[in-house]
Amino acid sequence: QDMTEKELLKMELDQLKKEVKNERQMVSKTAKELKDYIESMAGEDPLLKGIPEDKNPFKEKGGCTIS
Repeated sequence: QDMTEKELLKMELDQLKKEVKNERQMVSKTAKELKDYIESMAGEDPLLKGIPEDKNPFKEKGGCTIS
């Protein structure tokens, strides 16, 4: 912490000036939009439907047997 208290306060003030410019929206509106987007993209989500074996880069190429 090589910064003086004045420098820290200036940084905090600059950050608050940036944040006050952000457009704000009601959570009730954005939550509905987010839910609708997630539901519309669910059919393409590999975490929900899985990855086809032919396109899975992590599947094992072959087995190894020790006799």
